[in-house]
Amino acid sequence: MRLRNKLCIGMSLAPTWLSNEGWRAEDSGIEGLYSADFAVDIARRAEAAHMDFVFRPDASALPVPVLEQSFGFSSLDPTLLLAALVRETSKIGLVTTISTTFSHPYTIARQMMSLHWMSRGRAGWNVVTALQGNQNFGLSEMPSSAERYERAEEFVAAAQSLWASFPAEALLVDKAMGRYADTDLIKPANHEGRNFRIAGPLNIPRFPGPRIPLMQAGASAGGVALAGKIADMVFAQTLDMTTALQTRQRLSDAAQAAGRDPASVRLLPGLSLYLGDTRAEARELFLANHQRVDRAQRIDRIRAALGIDLADWPSDRPVTPADLQDGETARNSGHGIILRDLIAREALTVDQLLERPETLASVHWQIIGTVDDAVSTISQWFNAGAIDGFVAVPGGSPRSLDLALEQLLPRLAEAGLFRAAYSGETLAAHLDEA
Repeated sequence: MRLRNKLCIGMSLAPTWLSNEGWRAEDSGIEGLYSADFAVDIARRAEAAHMDFVFRPDASALPVPVLEQSFGFSSLDPTLLLAALVRETSKIGLVTTISTTFSHPYTIARQMMSLHWMSRGRAGWNVVTALQGNQNFGLSEMPSSAERYERAEEFVAAAQSLWASFPAEALLVDKAMGRYADTDLIKPANHEGRNFRIAGPLNIPRFPGPRIPLMQAGASAGGVALAGKIADMVFAQTLDMTTALQTRQRLSDAAQAAGRDPASVRLLPGLSLYLGDTRAEARELFLANHQRVDRAQRIDRIRAALGIDLADWPSDRPVTPADLQDGETARNSGHGIILRDLIAREALTVDQLLERPETLASVHWQIIGTVDDAVSTISQWFNAGAIDGFVAVPGGSPRSLDLALEQLLPRLAEAGLFRAAYSGETLAAHLDEA
């Protein structure tokens, strides 16, 4: 059963519809990728569709080989980008991504509260620990997962202490009496932990309105435990509904262990949308967008998901469930589940398996079809309690983005699963609305 009455829906500002081959289309607009105008247009349209927030994921390193064929992880700084949207939007939430592994709480507390003031309560923080990039910050190796999450928990606690150190109530601005602030209310943060010692107080007052909502994106045991303690939203990878249900249960258990209401932690998987007027059109769009994923790369994906190596298999040999029994433990269990179910349902040869969209699946939940298909699938997952919403990551073409904003969102609103209009003006208000 679903935990909330309405879907919580965000839009990725990472232009996934231009990934792979999408950027090569004449009308892609890729030339403006490193401009604020690119994100402004998306944010304005997302606000017109009454979405909860726009969100910019980020990375702390640049895998250079990817740039040969696409823009990969090359991007503007997410927090600066979101600051550029403050005056161009008025209601939609603005969620940035900041690593706790390579930053300091005082700097980030100040940046986030500045964004919150500038946007009048619409800022959100995606708290990540990063998977790579240590060499860019003077570290010989990445800290262990346990170390990164221990630091992240302390980092967030320190930032929250800093936000509380200069309360909004201390700001008087009493011109008649000549009192700008009640300094008795401004206290040192005096945070002392394993990773940080911070005196404080912060040099910007807390915004006199709702708090800054937090997002979290880790799927490990440490990540789920942290989400249970701090997260309002979890950006997850759930390739199938079974995995989503399991993830939702893990988050509920973690929230309860932290003394929180499970419904306060919203599971929002990335949803890769390849949309067309017909299923055939959507499938063609998907396959065209992945045309440069060669046979060797596809075989690598099968190996990673199922633990079997098809490199030396005859192209016309059938792949059966029996072939999977001796496969090594797959690293990507969600993708492995999808492929195992596919092989169990259909008699596919090696060549046929390598041509299937399921083989080319991204790390995100995928819908390849019409708007009707998307409405039906999203409704099914939501009503089953597998998700609390999603972050839209349209794929293949700006057409998928257009259909998501102009048809899919209105259809979900018509079905009573999403808002038809904003009732609040802050990100926290949007989250509470459901």
